[in-house]
Amino acid sequence: MKATIERATLLKGLSHVQSVVERRNTIPILSNVLIEAVGDGAIRLMATDLDLQIDETVAAAVDQGGATTVSAHTLFDIARKLPEGSQVELQAAEGRMTIRAGRYNSSLPTLPRDDFPVIAEGELPTTFELPAETLKQIIDKTRFAISTEETRYYLNGIFLHVADDTLKAAATDGHRLARVTVARPDGAEAMPDVIVPRKCVGELRKLLDEVDGSVGVSLSGSKIRFDLGRAILTSKLIDGTFPDYSRVIPTANDKLLKLDPRSFQEGVDRVATIASEKTRAVKMALDRDKITLSVTSPENGAAVEEVPGDYTSLPFEIGFNSRYLLDILGQIDGDSVEVHLADAAAPTLIRENDKSPALYVLMPMRV
Repeated sequence: MKATIERATLLKGLSHVQSVVERRNTIPILSNVLIEAVGDGAIRLMATDLDLQIDETVAAAVDQGGATTVSAHTLFDIARKLPEGSQVELQAAEGRMTIRAGRYNSSLPTLPRDDFPVIAEGELPTTFELPAETLKQIIDKTRFAISTEETRYYLNGIFLHVADDTLKAAATDGHRLARVTVARPDGAEAMPDVIVPRKCVGELRKLLDEVDGSVGVSLSGSKIRFDLGRAILTSKLIDGTFPDYSRVIPTANDKLLKLDPRSFQEGVDRVATIASEKTRAVKMALDRDKITLSVTSPENGAAVEEVPGDYTSLPFEIGFNSRYLLDILGQIDGDSVEVHLADAAAPTLIRENDKSPALYVLMPMRV
């Protein structure tokens, strides 16, 4: 194989594929990127960790067809350090790949293309399109709530399911829940309930920044594929049952607090500065149109701040994990947020308003 490619084009393609490759691998070929000449003016870059696979086509002048695999991180680091604007010549023969750019010349060991594993997709019967902006919204407003606890593996992703005429995306770690509802795309009617893994969500979000228009989504009960034009991301789905999260979304919280999300966020952030690393607890004392935020830490002292708010129900106190509260407030785009409360032990509902596609549920904590 022999091809010449512009350094910026190579770097952009490699930046996408190398982030799928794990740093530590017991199977050597999983550290490699597959480079294949697929036609006159293109080469294909492909990487996998056996659960997630990215396949990207980039423009290149191909002098000789063929395919090989080479260390993804090493090739990416070389491309990153080459001078801007340089033309990079890649040539593979007899177990080595030669990389030339201007006066630079290096040779890397390769492994045969035939040993490179490819995820077998099988049938993907459900196919639909989603605008890239909608997919971004779904990911940005839910992924912060994905659990990182490996024992509850079925919470380690975003749950996608169809309900009536909507597509719902939800994530929870047991302490907070985020859910986004969008119009059901054509073709998604018979879609199975699926859990998209956290790593796939992260890689997809990076790729979406470079996509205008729509993304093709194809899935079965065990695999999902995102077609982003030049790049195709394929992932295994989490094999588990997502809990019935609708049971924790409160419907009868009768105490309504309306706030400016920015001033509330800044107030929580300020008093939380001295919160203990372990609990991060902040107490909210609600009185008529007055909310007092306070933190007391045996090691660090105490902090209090009053923030303005619209509240007309009976006074009471409730505690939250400040980091969880700040994560949710960071997702609010408008200039008002509704906090629906019941009591100091019941789940709290947070949303912009009843028309907002996103809602959040936060479990209180004792303070």
